[in-house]
Amino acid sequence: MTNRSEIQPARRLACAGCGAEFGCNLSGPCWCMDEAYRLPMPSDGGDCLCPDCLRKAATRAAEAAST
Repeated sequence: MTNRSEIQPARRLACAGCGAEFGCNLSGPCWCMDEAYRLPMPSDGGDCLCPDCLRKAATRAAEAAST
């Protein structure tokens, strides 16, 4: 029997930060798993960020933590 989570295609999302379209794969490897940092999902009910906005948010979080 095939596991349905294995055959789900990547979601197409619009970034909440900039509106850029990108893919997110909840059922397998996703581009964000290759990033050097991890951020929690937004607590305001938002969704994933595009690669550029995720990197900018990580930089801001690192700068805030160092001050």
